[in-house]
Amino acid sequence: MKKLVLLIAPLILLYACGGGGEADKTEMKKKVLEQAKTFFKPLPDKMPGSENDTPERIALGEKLYFDNILSLDNKQSCNTCHVLDGKKAGVDNLPTSPGVKGQNGDRNSPTVLNAGFQFVQFWDGRAKDLKEQAKGPVLNSVEMAMPDSNAVVKKLKASAEYKDLFAKAFPNSKDPVTYDNMAEAIAAFERTLITRDRFDDFLKGDLKALSNDEAEGLDLFIKKACITCHTGELLGGNMYQKMGLIKPYSDTEDTGRHRVTGNDADKFMFKVPTMRNVALTAPYFHDGKVESLREAIKIMADIQLGQQLTNLEALKIEKFLNALTDKKLAEANKK
Repeated sequence: MKKLVLLIAPLILLYACGGGGEADKTEMKKKVLEQAKTFFKPLPDKMPGSENDTPERIALGEKLYFDNILSLDNKQSCNTCHVLDGKKAGVDNLPTSPGVKGQNGDRNSPTVLNAGFQFVQFWDGRAKDLKEQAKGPVLNSVEMAMPDSNAVVKKLKASAEYKDLFAKAFPNSKDPVTYDNMAEAIAAFERTLITRDRFDDFLKGDLKALSNDEAEGLDLFIKKACITCHTGELLGGNMYQKMGLIKPYSDTEDTGRHRVTGNDADKFMFKVPTMRNVALTAPYFHDGKVESLREAIKIMADIQLGQQLTNLEALKIEKFLNALTDKKLAEANKK
């Protein structure tokens, strides 16, 4: 009898520690999923404004996006700062981006992926949509530095190829090569830049799409009140928030939206960035001063929520945020 007890005891201990564990984890995931559905939505199949996008217009926009012709020195393109080549996630992974004549911008270049789902463009919301945003950098004295829109149109009209592409993209226009049409074409291309990740699979009911650690990280993301700002389809991109809500952020020179409105209430207000693909878009924040995603998580918890996360909590939230990476990009970045 004593031998039998000695044999059974380890089995009981083993069951207590691990047996039935997967069932418990599945239940945990189900509960987290129900909570998540309250705050988040999968990305739609199409972006707002894409109803009139034709293959010809998208193709023109793609060519313009990658073409240095839109810059004064013929060295800068949209893709210079918002890189879509290879393993990049629509950013250059620099604190601030280089422009013409060795100049640098004063804010971090945000991702262009899924950008058309945001409620405004730029950190300070000075552009209402992708079309308006596309017009800005080309004429910005630091970024692409073209002197005016007429100079841009003159460059484009000097190209027989572009004249033909614009005519096909805007067949109802008497004079298709215009600055407005240039921006519309670039926006049409950018409206195709929708990513697909495992978190959306989870939201649609696939419990196996997230690992146990990732699901626990999502649970923490909700319980630690990250959802105060990071909600909706993009987990962000749908509101302004003060940078340094509870404690001041280290950069007190850039006043954010206040630069646009002049309203004191807008001081240090910035558009809340999307968390989609955030694991690939370092460095972080409007000044690009934080290299590590885990460190960014801790800083946000501290200055925005007044919470001190443990290393384990920050790690689990980081693991969840990795599940927001486009599946093709995630695979490419493994190699």
